[in-house]
Amino acid sequence: MATDKEKLSGRSSDPKSEEHPTKIRITEDAEAAGDIAAAYDFWRASSGRQQVAGIIKCFGARPDFLRQVVEFSNRVHFSEGHLTRRHKEMIASYVSFLNRCPY
Repeated sequence: MATDKEKLSGRSSDPKSEEHPTKIRITEDAEAAGDIAAAYDFWRASSGRQQVAGIIKCFGARPDFLRQVVEFSNRVHFSEGHLTRRHKEMIASYVSFLNRCPY
């Protein structure tokens, strides 16, 4: 039975479950090559971050779609409007917490 911490993190202490913690194929930085590596670099360039976020890795199987998601996200989430970027990120962080999103 999972502990409260495991339930919140979406992870299990069962070693077998650590091999495949998600149903989506996650492509880590070290194994990214070709179009996937280029898509990760595209995200890094637009985000200013070096470590690729887990939610971005979920799109690794579809690098063409990942680029579209990054462009859309930058337009919708990170442009100024009624809410500042800071407020949008606070809302997104809180929603992720409520959804028990591990990334």
